[in-house]
Amino acid sequence: MGTISNRLIIICSMCQILAVLSSPGICSAANVSAVFVFGDSLVEAGNNYYINTIAKPGYPNGIDFAKGSPSGRYTNARTVADIIEEELGFENYSPPYLAPNTTGDVILKGVNYASSGAGILTITGSIFGERVCMDKQVSYFAKTRQDIILRLGATAGRILLREALYLLAIGANDILFQQISTTQDITQYLDDVLSKFKSQLITLYNLDARKIIVTGSPPVGCIPFERDVRSSPDSCVSSVNDLAKLYNSRLKSLLQKLTTNLPGSTFVYVDNFAILEDIMDNYRSYGFESVDSACCRVIGRRGGLVPCGSLSRVCPDRTKFVFWDPFHPTESANLIGAKHALDGGLQYVSPMNIRQLANA
Repeated sequence: MGTISNRLIIICSMCQILAVLSSPGICSAANVSAVFVFGDSLVEAGNNYYINTIAKPGYPNGIDFAKGSPSGRYTNARTVADIIEEELGFENYSPPYLAPNTTGDVILKGVNYASSGAGILTITGSIFGERVCMDKQVSYFAKTRQDIILRLGATAGRILLREALYLLAIGANDILFQQISTTQDITQYLDDVLSKFKSQLITLYNLDARKIIVTGSPPVGCIPFERDVRSSPDSCVSSVNDLAKLYNSRLKSLLQKLTTNLPGSTFVYVDNFAILEDIMDNYRSYGFESVDSACCRVIGRRGGLVPCGSLSRVCPDRTKFVFWDPFHPTESANLIGAKHALDGGLQYVSPMNIRQLANA
């Protein structure tokens, strides 16, 4: 599998951004016991193969992953979670929780609970059928925790859990597919989302999670899906992005309060909005040629109307596209996102970056 240091191709003149992520030995798996991944399709690794849903990442998803074999991922190759795990020195990616072979000592290095269509609210993503919502993901982790303690004993098990990293990439679907009732306004809706998320985060803390990374919503008004559905081919959909920015501001404040109020915890906020904005604003400097269209496409001016699947056409050079499909970035964009999250400054990740958290 190799680290980014060996594999990252510098595709632009801004070498300081896309250059080798780190020197060998700065951070390794010895600093982090395990990585537990929660979230939606941005970090899914295949859980949806095992549930009754229309949201399953079939080929050509994963076309550049493991020689084109089914990967469980909604991108051409690696997700941001995969890249971060590699850079932290893990030889294998955290496996999907629902996979039959995710048992035994495998779970001691981490598990991936993410599910396409999932949201913070239980109702989010219901248009896709079954999905593993955040409440259920947390309950699955509680079972994993119990299994780890049974294998290692209470003391060693809790040490492992407290030295692990917890990556949560969730909330974008709650913005994108918002289901605001007739008795709610935007403020009340966000109150409900963030109240639910606060409860979920505290539950994780009570289950021995201490180093918790939470990503904000990206500018979902800029994805090919929104541009095509809302007939906004030449600009982002500002109303959707405004909601994402309001959610992000409140989420960042919540995480700061949780770090203050939960002893021994560190909640790190990754500003996905700022990260994708940077990529879109500087896409040519990064070596991209397309900033608003899907590489894997069927119909739509920007290829945003139909998910990537067996009927799709795939662009020959994935490194030239920011977006893989109507919703998700390419691996090339994920590499930049991972760089910002791992080693970026406060404009992208706060109160510290992921590498600093791992070494804390």
